[in-house]
Amino acid sequence: MGPLAGFTILDLTSVLMGPYGTQVLADMGADIIKVESPEGDIVRQIGPGRTPGMGGMFLNANRGKRSIVLDLKKKEGRETLLRLAKSANALVYNVRPQAMARLGLDYETLAAVNPSLVYVGAFGYGQSGPYAAKPAYDDLIQGAATIPTLLAAAGDGTPRYVPVTIADRIVGLMMVNAIMGGLMHQQRTGVGQRIDVPMFESMTEFVLVDHLGGLTYDPPLDHGGYARLLSRYRRPYKTSDGYLCVLIYNDKHWRSFFEAIGQPHFLEQPRFANHAARTKHIDDIYEEIGHIFLTRTTVEWRELLERADIPVMPMHTLETILEDPHLQAIDFFKTVDHPVEGRIRQMRVPSTWSVTQPEPAGPAPTLGQHGRDILREAGFSADEIERLMEQKAVHLAAPP
Repeated sequence: MGPLAGFTILDLTSVLMGPYGTQVLADMGADIIKVESPEGDIVRQIGPGRTPGMGGMFLNANRGKRSIVLDLKKKEGRETLLRLAKSANALVYNVRPQAMARLGLDYETLAAVNPSLVYVGAFGYGQSGPYAAKPAYDDLIQGAATIPTLLAAAGDGTPRYVPVTIADRIVGLMMVNAIMGGLMHQQRTGVGQRIDVPMFESMTEFVLVDHLGGLTYDPPLDHGGYARLLSRYRRPYKTSDGYLCVLIYNDKHWRSFFEAIGQPHFLEQPRFANHAARTKHIDDIYEEIGHIFLTRTTVEWRELLERADIPVMPMHTLETILEDPHLQAIDFFKTVDHPVEGRIRQMRVPSTWSVTQPEPAGPAPTLGQHGRDILREAGFSADEIERLMEQKAVHLAAPP
């Protein structure tokens, strides 16, 4: 049984930021009630899938949840949600607060129904600034938080986005932290609260821990930016037959590296004197080390570096990572039977716990799969459920 067993969270989120975070909570044992529109979460349509609405990305961000379909634009759909909120511990959403207000689902309304509710919004921008009502997506937040600028400086000068929805995932995890803190306060005091987790501010703080640098000081000591991370030569090393990921970082690593390749005289150069000196000359150092790596095969380098206790890892592809010996040994990728999709590959919870190990509670749900059960548990009678269906405020999946 996971550490959040017994907690109920109404999940009004869609796409990736919110669902990724609530999946973490589901793995920890919380009952995540995924409230979807009649059209369903748009991510259901992304990527290959065996049946409509069950794409791979959806399966990998929504396991362990229960799905109910409510039309929140209808009075009856909204009232149904408010009734579900009476017994929930938390409600989480990732649209703009203005949209929640238009639906009549603002914090004040929910708090009147359930004063102990933890009401968490993860959206673009803090509500006290001029961007408050602006829409936000991962690409926009990456750009605003300086990531394409940093990639341009570290590459060929062309701004690019990271090819992962990194802002969505990072802010999703920050949202998890906020929910956990809110629940802890709720359990201690019985008091709920509104918590806003803005993407722009969250990612700005995340990025600038590395790169604010001399701009931390007033007046500034430099123009900011961590030189090692911005080096255009900071990339997997090309070997004579492939690529390898290596980090020769501290004094011990550099001493071990040059001794292992039989060139300890490199250490006599002032640029290798300490970390500060290496950082100052990092482009030249990385470029020169790159030439050295061309002299041996990938296998030869891995054997040499592992003997010297220098950090090294393979440069995986999306296919070779499935065969990684470490991930295989810990059963990271498990093949499970999905009731609709058949055999699918599922990733395990990365962390290990000695007592309350989180585990996937089940597969990602089909649209509206658990609607009847959720309504019955909330005290809705059979007649009430039928009326909601007739009013098209609730869309229920056909019973099994």
